[in-house]
Amino acid sequence: MSPQELAALLCKEGNHHLAQQELPIATAFYTAAFSCSAPTAVESVNSLDKGLWEKVIATLEMWCKGKSQIPKIQSKNLAVVSLSVGIAAIFLSTLSPDNVVSSLYKLETLLRRGCSEEVVSRCNTLLKASPKYSVELLLLRALAWVLSGTQLRKGVADYIQAFVMDRAEAVAYVCTKQKEHLPQVIQAFSNYLSMYQKESPDCSSLDQWLGNCYDFLSAVAPDDICVCRVQAAYLFKKSKFEECVAVCNKALKGFSDDNNLRDEKALGLLLERAAAYFFLGGRMQEMMQDLGEAFAATPAWAMKHFEELFSPRDAERIEEQARAVLEVKSAAYREAVRTRTELRSDHGTELLPSVIQTVQFLLQISPGSKRELSVRLADCHLLHGHIRTALDICDHLLAEEQKTYCSTLLALRGFCSLHVHDHQQALQDFQKVIEHDSPHPNSCIKALCGRGLIRISGGSHYLTALDYITACQLKMEETIFTIKSYVPWNQRGLLLKVLQEEGQKMLQKKRDAPGVYQLASLLVELDASDEVSQILCADALYQMGCVEEAHKLLLLVLSRNPQRSPILARLALLQLKKGFMYDGNQLLKKVIKIGDTSCLLPIMDIFKDEDRKLMQTHCHFRALTILKDKQEDADIKEAIAYLSFAIIASGGYAEDCLLIRARCYGRLGQKKTAIFDYNAILKENPRNVQALSGRGFIYLALKQQKEAVQDLISALKVEAGVVIPAILSLKHEARGLITQWLLQHGRTALTELVATKDLSKKETFGDLLVIAKALIKICTDTQCHIFYTDVLIVNGRYEEALEHLHEAFGHSFADDFASARLAVLQLKKKNVPVAAHSFSILAKKDEKELGFLLNFVDAKQQQHLAQVAAQEGNVLIKEYRYEKALGYYTLAVLTSKDNPKYLRKRAACLTHLKKYDKALKDMEKVIQKHGHSSLQTRVEDHCSKGHLLLSVAEEEAAVKEYIEALQLDESMALCSITNGPGVEILTKTFHKIAQYNFEMQHYEEAWKITDYGLKIDKNTELKKLKTRLKREASSCSIH
Repeated sequence: MSPQELAALLCKEGNHHLAQQELPIATAFYTAAFSCSAPTAVESVNSLDKGLWEKVIATLEMWCKGKSQIPKIQSKNLAVVSLSVGIAAIFLSTLSPDNVVSSLYKLETLLRRGCSEEVVSRCNTLLKASPKYSVELLLLRALAWVLSGTQLRKGVADYIQAFVMDRAEAVAYVCTKQKEHLPQVIQAFSNYLSMYQKESPDCSSLDQWLGNCYDFLSAVAPDDICVCRVQAAYLFKKSKFEECVAVCNKALKGFSDDNNLRDEKALGLLLERAAAYFFLGGRMQEMMQDLGEAFAATPAWAMKHFEELFSPRDAERIEEQARAVLEVKSAAYREAVRTRTELRSDHGTELLPSVIQTVQFLLQISPGSKRELSVRLADCHLLHGHIRTALDICDHLLAEEQKTYCSTLLALRGFCSLHVHDHQQALQDFQKVIEHDSPHPNSCIKALCGRGLIRISGGSHYLTALDYITACQLKMEETIFTIKSYVPWNQRGLLLKVLQEEGQKMLQKKRDAPGVYQLASLLVELDASDEVSQILCADALYQMGCVEEAHKLLLLVLSRNPQRSPILARLALLQLKKGFMYDGNQLLKKVIKIGDTSCLLPIMDIFKDEDRKLMQTHCHFRALTILKDKQEDADIKEAIAYLSFAIIASGGYAEDCLLIRARCYGRLGQKKTAIFDYNAILKENPRNVQALSGRGFIYLALKQQKEAVQDLISALKVEAGVVIPAILSLKHEARGLITQWLLQHGRTALTELVATKDLSKKETFGDLLVIAKALIKICTDTQCHIFYTDVLIVNGRYEEALEHLHEAFGHSFADDFASARLAVLQLKKKNVPVAAHSFSILAKKDEKELGFLLNFVDAKQQQHLAQVAAQEGNVLIKEYRYEKALGYYTLAVLTSKDNPKYLRKRAACLTHLKKYDKALKDMEKVIQKHGHSSLQTRVEDHCSKGHLLLSVAEEEAAVKEYIEALQLDESMALCSITNGPGVEILTKTFHKIAQYNFEMQHYEEAWKITDYGLKIDKNTELKKLKTRLKREASSCSIH
């Protein structure tokens, strides 16, 4: 398809869209046709009605002006066609050769190519012919003048002329069509304004002309810093300060967003705005902010510009205002510090950079006040945490010859050293301030606070408290400020606790209550939520005698926490002190309900003695009242709480209260706690009968026999008349256990005493007598009376012992144990046969008891008693009265200390009674004492034991005993065997045991038994067994 044909088709599609009133698309198709075949497209468009033709022309003009976009078109005859404004402009100029819009586009193209002079020439021609487009032509010519670089003044004039003619169109054109050249335009205006500000290039006034220039610049480049600067300078010069501030604000916002406020242009704007604020008046804070920022960035440049903007008189006024602002900012910081709610907070520190900035500004403009301002600068840096900077300033100023502000600088340097942990240097500086002849009060407060802080690390907490009390006395507010701002945040909590603890100790020692009150007030100011500080304050008021004030303060604290036991306890005491017993008691009840009776412990040292006594008396009385009326567990617990209060109020020892409380604990089953109270009493008063007996009863309940007995004996020794009724009041089971334990202990001690024959222990005798007397009153049992008799006998009080026996048992003495005691007393009167008779009866019944009683008899009497008993036993044996004889022989054995002669007789008696086991034991004892016995005696003893062993069927052991006898002396042994059990019986026993060993293959043992059996009798069976042994053992030697 030829270009003409294609163009025709495109025009046809354009006509179609035009018929549908789709003018932009139709125009686009015509333009596409023009790009294929210009004549065809021109002919087609020119053939349209005039109205449609004009619409097509208008659409092309809009595209050339850039006011609308060329739409993309797509045809079935052609791929997607991309059209340009250049083609549209050529198409427009072809359709309408005199069209200015197309001419303008061509001129813009020429200008882009650098043909400035040609553009100026054509614009001149068009301006004469087409005044309708004068704004665009003027702006185009203006840009050409500017780009030429030689005719800036003409270019500026054209821009302003167009701007005056149509502000909106001119600004829009420049911002769109000339956007890329805007920096050159702005520069041209800047250069022009810097050179030509004496006359207007047109007939307008100079002010109007300059105003139009600045308005134009502001309109086309509202955010340009250079524009803003020149506009601000102009407005400032014209005394339009509000407008000047607005322009600076707008420009500086852009710098602030870019974080580029240190740029020289931005600093210039800051100073311009500060000057505008100054001349406006009433904007002191804003002025100082701008001046401070500018001087902080580049002091030298800022000072130069400052001197250009302000006269010396203005500078003096600014200095005055700066000082006023400095005071306001410092006061704001102090107020922020004062209102801190959190002790460790550094709230308010964010205000210090502004203060530092102001001080630094003043240092630049007030060289005469350099030292004073440098001190303030060091102070601000220290407060802000710039420790090294502050330290350098202090060192520099202290090194100067001028000595003003010396105390202040030393105090500041001391805190700087404290922050860097140079405690020695800090202490030296603080000490110099405090020891100065005429110290500055605020510096002295800082030094006291600093020294007190150092003393904490040295462990001198009391001296720390004194330093802070002194500081408070000088000036409370300054002390608070010093702690909140100069003391490092991480040490404030420790300082608070140390001061609280030292304040409490001082009150406990009744030291300087007014000073502690000031200290506590300081602590409350530091942390109003700290209850400990508020309570300390109330305690100090109490010691100062300000009871009502203390009461009000405690009520205030209680309102925040109604369940705080320490506060309730203090309020209770104050109510009791004022005579309000009911109110005081109700408060104590609340403490009891909470369950924190120990809260009184740290309070008691603070209370006055008379008030503690009042508390003790009241609580003791309340406890007694409760126990008198009620006995339930809950009531006893309440009574215990009151008693605890009373004990604490007494200082920890109130004997009557401790006794009652111990008994209450006992009732509740809290036995170990009860023992604790009894111990407390006995520590102070070891002879307290009620505590001893009470603890003894608790040990009884715990089944701790040794401890219970010790306590009860101790109590009985002190005052038996109190203890015995207490024991009798116990239940039968408990009373019986006490009796048993006391009797057991007494018998043991008495046995040891008489066994060792150590009669020098008068104290032990006394203890036993106390126990014995108590036992016969507690219990009527026979054992108790017998024990009492034994103690009297040991003490040598024989008549009293005899009298008591008759009182307890009458004259018949049916009790064998009692009769035995009577026998002991008869022995003392040399009546041995009667005594022997009584002892023989006891011997049969209780050999151990008899052994115990024999300890009361001396060795000589025992020897005589043994002889009498043996003789009587011999008589009874002959009469075959073996049972009675046994008693006498036992007595003889015991009194002779196991004499073998009496043991043999008792063994024979036991054999008659067929008590072979006991007889065997006696014979074993006899054989053990064979050391000095004759050969015949030893042979007979072994035979006797063998005979007894046969009686209990221990045949193997019997055989061994007979072999032992045969080995000692064969003839004597055979003689004894003949007397019993007889040769035949014994030979059979030997054969039986030998046969058993043979069967067990114990051939050697079998041979030995057989051999000795044959010595007793040549028994046939034994002979046969011996033959068999020889045969079985033929392979080994038995011999």
